[in-house]
Amino acid sequence: MISYHGADPAFSLSGKTAIITGGAAGIGFATAEFLKKKDVNLVLADLNPQADEIAKSLGAKHIGIPGNICSAEYRKAVIAQAVKAFGGVDILINSAGIVALDKAEALSEDMWDKTMNVNLKASFMMAQAFGKYLIDERRAGSIVNIASQAGVIALDKHVAYCASKGAIIAITKVMAMEWGKHDIRVNAVSPTVVLTELGHKAWDGPAGDALKKEMPSERFAEPDEVAGVIAFLCSDAAAMITGHNLVVDGGYTIK
Repeated sequence: MISYHGADPAFSLSGKTAIITGGAAGIGFATAEFLKKKDVNLVLADLNPQADEIAKSLGAKHIGIPGNICSAEYRKAVIAQAVKAFGGVDILINSAGIVALDKAEALSEDMWDKTMNVNLKASFMMAQAFGKYLIDERRAGSIVNIASQAGVIALDKHVAYCASKGAIIAITKVMAMEWGKHDIRVNAVSPTVVLTELGHKAWDGPAGDALKKEMPSERFAEPDEVAGVIAFLCSDAAAMITGHNLVVDGGYTIK
């Protein structure tokens, strides 16, 4: 059963510990910055060899664990080190991901496999390992999987990305259904273009201007707007939300 701890207008997360995959950059790092302000202990799991230094830039108590999320041994090590450092873990945010851009008829098998391995398989396996930890420890927890508006609608040259993110939304629902009895909530967040460093590189210019004209918001998302939604879903204020895909797209997918 999913616990109710009373309405919390502060959306408190103080004292919680969160693992963030892909936490050293992009949406993952923006989320880490936001959760730091909510007094969350941070564990940044990232391919960047400077992951620990990046974590320490947010405060001495936080840790970064460099490695490849596609490795089963690495995934186990991340959870084990997080528990050792903070005594337990409460939150998993699956933010690691890649994009392969090509027409459906031209996309290579290698890039299809790489996209599925990182975006889908590694995210599921990390959630599975975390879910097993919570169940074994009889500990409540929250998982937020970063999907995309590309998991809801078709985007040109995004066949592998759309497939992987659509699948993330599907597995989110299944895990939420199965794990609710263990007091584990699982949700997804599906952003539009987010103005991270990579977002600026990809969408600053005429193509981005054209896309914004199709959006009711007439602008893209700032990283902390997505981070705020993730923090909300992790908090007790969202205790009755599980199995949901929260689209953060400025209205783009309503058409």
